[in-house]
Amino acid sequence: MSSVEPESVEPEFDQSELARRLREVREYLGLSQQFVSSSTGIARSAISEIERGNRKVDSLELRKLARLYQYPVSYFLGGDNSPTVEPASVLGRVLVDLTDDDHEEMRKFAEYLSYTRRARRS
Repeated sequence: MSSVEPESVEPEFDQSELARRLREVREYLGLSQQFVSSSTGIARSAISEIERGNRKVDSLELRKLARLYQYPVSYFLGGDNSPTVEPASVLGRVLVDLTDDDHEEMRKFAEYLSYTRRARRS
């Protein structure tokens, strides 16, 4: 009797989930498709088609998008349900378009958070 090895089954890749996550992250970050296109060199029409699930994203494009969004590639591929994103990178993206007055308010808020955290420990 010969033994037959079972075929390894790859988990099914969900193209629509990839498209949804790419679109959601871009929108969450407040980036336009045109900005993403200009920043990555990927045509705006291609980004639109990728986000609608009508076009597959190649590995180089996915790495460019992940780098721009500062999310791990594995998140877009469905491996991570909650990506680990450095707080400083999120703040950096948010602070770019704020005024000097907004920056001052953010500083005061950060000091407030730090103060309340220390007070809770005491």
